[in-house]
Amino acid sequence: MNAISLNSDRLWAYLQLMRPANIVTAWADILAGFAISGFVAIQAGTLELEALGWLLLATTGLYGGGVVCNDVFDAELDAKERPERPIPSGRASRQSAATLASVLLLVGIVAAAQVSLLSAILAICIAVGAVVYDSLGKHQPLVGALNMGLCRGGNLLLGMSAVPAIVGEYWFLALIPIFYIAAITSLSQGEVHGAKGNTPTIALLLIITVITALFGLDLLPNYHILKALPAIALFTGYLLPPVIQAVRQPTPEQIRNAVRSGILSLVILDATIATGFANLPYGLFVLCLLPISIALAQIFAVT
Repeated sequence: MNAISLNSDRLWAYLQLMRPANIVTAWADILAGFAISGFVAIQAGTLELEALGWLLLATTGLYGGGVVCNDVFDAELDAKERPERPIPSGRASRQSAATLASVLLLVGIVAAAQVSLLSAILAICIAVGAVVYDSLGKHQPLVGALNMGLCRGGNLLLGMSAVPAIVGEYWFLALIPIFYIAAITSLSQGEVHGAKGNTPTIALLLIITVITALFGLDLLPNYHILKALPAIALFTGYLLPPVIQAVRQPTPEQIRNAVRSGILSLVILDATIATGFANLPYGLFVLCLLPISIALAQIFAVT
């Protein structure tokens, strides 16, 4: 029984490293990107759900590998600031975590390659971007925020790559998650010691820019803003209050609350995009990932 319990504890520790609640938000990126490519493919009768399955597996590997890699690089710092985490607490070894991260990233790239060459290239770029962020980028406030934003924008493009030609036509839509994640990432730099300077205010302004851009999508011929209005309202109502509170009181606790809401709100953001490009049922399907992510966030850390 002791051996079984020990193995179970170790498995749980490695699962914690992967941050399951966050991976669910990465699925939402793929589903949103799939909706963007789908409106053309559905009309042409060429959309294959098999591609969606491969892309969901790809983002699971890429995101899971990226966050595990983050804890590998942060092991020494976490030993001082967050000793309860799996690696500094001794529940997971640094070497095994590094191996897990490598395997997950490789799985992500191989899965993406089953869809198209472009999908594979995007997966490689995301994997490299994640490792660069984990090792170097996050130590540079501006560069790090942009680095992480590019990874998340690449994830939306990965979903769009189900129909490779669409990426070339609608690549600019990746700017929405890029700006959004740049805002949340810059805010997260104050999770331990609190925010410094105008960082929370800048993050708030970037988020307002993203909300404005969602309305601007109505300029595209295949986006229907009226379908997406309820999702935009939900996104705004769920996210802005904790971010505004962090601006008013930039303590570590308020910053963590805002970042947590920001990460989970990714699902609502993706549902907004998906609803406008596809239809309400599809958007609701994406939104169903939110309670799953919230439930997992009660069990696993998201930051």
